[in-house]
Amino acid sequence: AMVMGDLGEPSVLLPAGGDPHDFQLRPSQAQMISDADLIFWNGPDLMPALDEALTALEASAKTTALLHDGGGKIREFGNGEGLDPHGWLDPTNAQAWLDAIAARLAAKDPQNAETYAENARQAQGRIAALDGELATLLAPARGVPIVEFHDAFGYFADHYGLNIAGTVELGDASSPSAARLAEIRTILASTNPVCIFPEAGRDPKLIEIVAEGSAARIGAGQDPEAAMLADTPVLQIYPTLMRNLAQTIADCIAG
Repeated sequence: AMVMGDLGEPSVLLPAGGDPHDFQLRPSQAQMISDADLIFWNGPDLMPALDEALTALEASAKTTALLHDGGGKIREFGNGEGLDPHGWLDPTNAQAWLDAIAARLAAKDPQNAETYAENARQAQGRIAALDGELATLLAPARGVPIVEFHDAFGYFADHYGLNIAGTVELGDASSPSAARLAEIRTILASTNPVCIFPEAGRDPKLIEIVAEGSAARIGAGQDPEAAMLADTPVLQIYPTLMRNLAQTIADCIAG
């Protein structure tokens, strides 16, 4: 949407609040895919069901999996579980993806290529300013051990110098076992994290169980996948998501 500007509006397959891990294609969405010239998505690591749908529908659109083809950074999960798909949580990836989107749009619509490029440049400037704002906000949290609900924050932590001592859930779509809860309590005992964070759409009681008996403060709920931003204007979803994540961490660290 940032790159298209006034030239058009992208159709959205997964609205804010949808679950990318459990994406179910409706007939109207299948028609959207069939009619599309360009499809931008994160990639099969986050949305395997969409990968299957694109194959099944034999989509003629040019598809761009931004995590793989957007020119940004890619990291692996620390537990050896493969590629970490949460690349949007590094703002330098968002900036790189803007260029990739502008290039694909320009190839399809060359008469507006300069507008796409300029829109991307302006959006990159806004994200750079946002990045500086968040870096300042998170400066007191650099290196301070924290615990997150699930393993989604690696890009965010790497970029801002945060120390994630552990996560309650290891995967994106798996509930933690009793053994995992016991394991994370052991991690808490050995690392003495300052804060532990619940997450939108996850059972907050699990955080209470894990934090019981430790000195860790329970922070405000986090929303790395914009699940709670369904009513937010589309151009504000990304900066709102990033600010909210940074603010929850900064507030908890500050006590």
